Amino acid sequence: MPHDIVDGHIGHNHSHGEHLHSHMDPAEGAAEIAVLATQFIDGFVQAADKTAYLRLAGVPFERPGAGGAKALKLVDVRLSTDWQVGTASPSFGTRELSYLPFPGEMVSERTNMSLIYVSMEEKSSLDIREFLLSKKKDLDL
Repeated sequence: MPHDIVDGHIGHNHSHGEHLHSHMDPAEGAAEIAVLATQFIDGFVQAADKTAYLRLAGVPFERPGAGGAKALKLVDVRLSTDWQVGTASPSFGTRELSYLPFPGEMVSERTNMSLIYVSMEEKSSLDIREFLLSKKKDLDL
């Protein structure tokens, strides 16, 4: 949860003077980006004019390629759906994974979006969460 810090109090030692600012836990930031991505994808799917939706959102239709020599052009928007049906994590003291399949009611759906850019020499994919994170950083002062 973000917390307000005034003059270095609330357990943080800051020397920012007398202004109010917020800090966000990285896990909360990731959760916020996930929510934004879900809303962005829902809006894109429902948009009657997909190109206009992307333009209004500030999605670049051209990006620099590797080394910046050639511009990559946006040609595709890819949506993919994943279903998480279990979890696996390292087991203590062994090289085996601890696996836990989920019961039906715990299975969750995730839809991801990628922006696909191409040039004559290169193809690049930009995950919508990366795009939204960069937009969020631009808006945070």
